[in-house]
Amino acid sequence: MIQPFKSKQFLLFLMTGGLAALVNFSSRIFYNQWLDFSFAIVVAYITGMITAFILAKIFVFTESQQPWHHSAIYFALINLFAIAQTWIISMGLAYYFFPKIHFHAYPNELAHAIGIAAPVFTSYLGHKYFSFR
Repeated sequence: MIQPFKSKQFLLFLMTGGLAALVNFSSRIFYNQWLDFSFAIVVAYITGMITAFILAKIFVFTESQQPWHHSAIYFALINLFAIAQTWIISMGLAYYFFPKIHFHAYPNELAHAIGIAAPVFTSYLGHKYFSFR
């Protein structure tokens, strides 16, 4: 099971995903000026997801024979699972765990960063074997 994560492709996935995560994180801070934290997470995730799809298609899964519209559908479905992971972790940390341990130093930012990082392995496998097969 560890083998797919020891490849150049996974490294490229991490790099492009890291850039998309930065877009996600930054846009959440931007959207949070007008939206509440919960909704801003979702809208920012969609912004990051569009970035991730474009970068993955161009730089990571270059040998994919899947038509782009099929890839986009699978990509969106896999990301529904990933956004659920991101939202649950972000909300759980920001509103339940951090207050319980009296953590007050940028709790929303840290919770969101951890939430974004959480689905990296499940997303990679899903995109490798479904979105861009």
